[in-house]
Amino acid sequence: MTSLLPPVRLTGALCLIDGALHDTDLTIADGHLADMPGADAADLSGYWLLPGIIDLHGDGFEHHLSPRPTAPFDTGRALLAADAELATNGVTTAWFAQSWSWEGGTRSPDKAEEIMAAIAAQRAQFLTDIRLQIRFETHVTDGHDRLLRALARYGVDYIAYNNHLPEALEQARDRPDRFANWAASQGRTPQQLLDIIHAAKAHDPQVPDLLAALAPQLAGVGVQMASHDDGDAETRAFFRARGARICEFPTTPNAARAAKDAGEPVLMGAPNVVRGGSQAGNIAAQDLIEDGLCDALVSDYYAPALALAAWALADRGVCSFSHAWEMISTSPARIFGLTDRGNLRAGQRADLVIMNPATRRIEGTIANGQIAHLSGGAAARLMRPRTARALAAE
Repeated sequence: MTSLLPPVRLTGALCLIDGALHDTDLTIADGHLADMPGADAADLSGYWLLPGIIDLHGDGFEHHLSPRPTAPFDTGRALLAADAELATNGVTTAWFAQSWSWEGGTRSPDKAEEIMAAIAAQRAQFLTDIRLQIRFETHVTDGHDRLLRALARYGVDYIAYNNHLPEALEQARDRPDRFANWAASQGRTPQQLLDIIHAAKAHDPQVPDLLAALAPQLAGVGVQMASHDDGDAETRAFFRARGARICEFPTTPNAARAAKDAGEPVLMGAPNVVRGGSQAGNIAAQDLIEDGLCDALVSDYYAPALALAAWALADRGVCSFSHAWEMISTSPARIFGLTDRGNLRAGQRADLVIMNPATRRIEGTIANGQIAHLSGGAAARLMRPRTARALAAE
């Protein structure tokens, strides 16, 4: 049994196409946007139809895995709950960011492979297109063969280089209370965690050559590479030389500018925009956007922030709503080479959001031609019997 929408023509709404809202009809048929004038019509006057949100980095799913640090839930069920949350917030394609780290526990290679397997097992039940980004800690110097096998087996197509050792050492020195809480969440003493950090740090001399060897192997299995938290142009150059062509969460304008000067896309967090700055004290995403140094926004730790950020940027006069929405849909598609989505054109996947601009609520999300979320007035209009719609049209 298929759950695809029957052919339907959405009329009356304003549609975001080529950077502007246009008064035109959209037709959905067989999971795609189509040119089919005779399809049954549904009147969505007063609504906006927008490309589905494409989230290139989000770790909010962790809250579903462990709502409390000591209360984990079944991985498969947790992923289904996270999938429903995405759909409610207009996300039709998402990469869950999972660590492969020296930290162990929920950020261990074992946990990463468990999540890979769970995504594969649940894929047929997902409402949205969920993929995995591996946040690879650069100082995991063994097990690269295992990583490559796992990526190839589960079709993982995205990896981000991370090096959180400086941050960890800084926290141990300056915030011993937070460091102790971090250790306790892993069932370790602060000294045990510090020993692990120092052991990883001892691999400093090996890291450049190991990453240089790993990069072509990653590319060979179809993996795109990014670097995370670049602090300066030198760091960006280091990771660029090791295959990372996406700059994710640069912490300074210099790092972002170095990426842009090299023609590389820069990703920043939508929560940073909504809250007016970084919760970690780094550069404000809005400043980078105003300076033309940010190409796309990602959910980071809070999926609702994606749509909220588009409204915030428009309200603050930073850019038009249309441009802001493209930063969470069309631009991510272009950055990742997804030619089948991110636009509302015939032949594309039917990935779209039904926005009520009066309330700013997402009342509907259609993912690959299937209803993933539907509520409010949009639900009433789309669910009207066909005969009633036909009579209304006459």
